[in-house]
Amino acid sequence: MRTIVYDTGALVAAERRNPDFLALHDELTAARIRPIVPVAVLALAWRGGPQHQISRVLKGCDIRPDDERTGRAAGVACGASRTADVVDAIVVATAVQYQAAVVTGDPGDLNHLADSIGVKLRLFTV
Repeated sequence: MRTIVYDTGALVAAERRNPDFLALHDELTAARIRPIVPVAVLALAWRGGPQHQISRVLKGCDIRPDDERTGRAAGVACGASRTADVVDAIVVATAVQYQAAVVTGDPGDLNHLADSIGVKLRLFTV
C-alpha cells in the first residue's frame, strides 16, 4: 500500500482510542506512509481542544487543502450518486486522485459514491 486517505470515521476512531485503528496507523507510520487527511475531514472531526488522540494521529499525516480539481470531482460524485455529503465525496475524489485506499467508519456511503462514478475503492473499516 503506497497511499491511504483517512475519512472522518478514522479520526473519530483515533479519538475513541479504537485499538484496530491505532494499530493500523502505527503500522502505516512505521512503514513511512503518511496518510492523507483532506482538510474538510479535519473540519468535520475537530470540535475543539483538547482532542489529544486526533492531534497525535495528525502529526503523522499530510493534511491536504481542497482545491478546484477536488471540488469539481466531488461535485460530480455527488451529482452521480444523488447525495449531498460533500465531505465523503471529497474523500472519494482524493482517494481516486492519489490511487489510495481509505480508512472509514462508513463504507456504505463511500462505496455508493465510488460506484456512482465507476470506480472501486479499497476500504478499511474501523
